[in-house]
Amino acid sequence: MRLSNMADYAVVTMSAAARHCGRHGPHEARISAQQLAEETGLPAPTVQKLVSKLSAAGLLKAVRGAGGGLKLARPAAAITLADIVEAVEGPIALTPCSDNGRHDCTLEHACAVRPHWPEVDAALRDALAGFSLIQLSRPLVQPVNP
Repeated sequence: MRLSNMADYAVVTMSAAARHCGRHGPHEARISAQQLAEETGLPAPTVQKLVSKLSAAGLLKAVRGAGGGLKLARPAAAITLADIVEAVEGPIALTPCSDNGRHDCTLEHACAVRPHWPEVDAALRDALAGFSLIQLSRPLVQPVNP
């Protein structure tokens, strides 16, 4: 299983936003989509598309006017990797039959595995939810070899 490029780019974009906008209070920092594009190296149209999806999911908030820009919609510690992935990809589901509304599998009526997929999907979501944006936005400290 792999994340799509857009989900990966969303994580990169949100991590950059968290590094700039992680403070909350009267002087919280804001960043523009253009600045996010420059910092991440992603094309500006891609960042704009991601900002739209992330804003619609309630992860980013646009502030208008003087000193406006983008900010995190909630603290970085309260945004998880699962939140970001689902903002771009939709609900986490490893197989199409995990969606109860889908009935396009030829094995559906005889499949003994299908009832287990929701539990697997929930375990995967829980694992991704175990990583907060604050963790993802910090540099990983590599141990120094003697």
